[in-house]
Amino acid sequence: MVSKLLRRIHLYLALFLTPWVLVYTLSTFAMNHREWFRGKPPASPKWEKVSEQVWEGQFPEGADRAAKARMILTTQGLDGAHQANERDGKLVIQRNAAITPLRLTYTAESRQLLVEKQVVEAAAFLERMHRRRGFQHPYALEDTWAFSVDFFIAAILFWTLSGFWLWWELKVARRLGALALIGGFGIFAFFLKVL
Repeated sequence: MVSKLLRRIHLYLALFLTPWVLVYTLSTFAMNHREWFRGKPPASPKWEKVSEQVWEGQFPEGADRAAKARMILTTQGLDGAHQANERDGKLVIQRNAAITPLRLTYTAESRQLLVEKQVVEAAAFLERMHRRRGFQHPYALEDTWAFSVDFFIAAILFWTLSGFWLWWELKVARRLGALALIGGFGIFAFFLKVL
């Protein structure tokens, strides 16, 4: 009974995890062979101008770059996960998005706000999806993604352990399975030692 339940969970969990496994597999391939997709040396992402305008907002006295970035994004209807850097009178905000991230550049002297979107490229998209992480942003949508990654991690651990159970139950597969397991650990240990 336990074996049958484990087999069913193992099977349906594998099918459910297909999108995550594909994203991590393809993104790792794209990062491992970056020059195939982006040239050598890898080309920087391409950006297209979306709009340029004079930004009419006013920063509060003593506002830091995080407060400034959030204010600009909010006034543009773009509040969400982002990173911001300020240098030489320019505030550059990278607004995260899975398919088309945005870059907003605010020049303090002229009050110009340039909004650009990243040109869609498969390799860049896959790398972004691979690197999406954590609970560092105060947005529910980002937390939802982070929870799904945690679920993926727990599911892979369960999948691995249930795979061991199923392998051990098949007596005819024990010897070959043991060789595969020893071989996998052996190659992994070899790379740990020599790299």
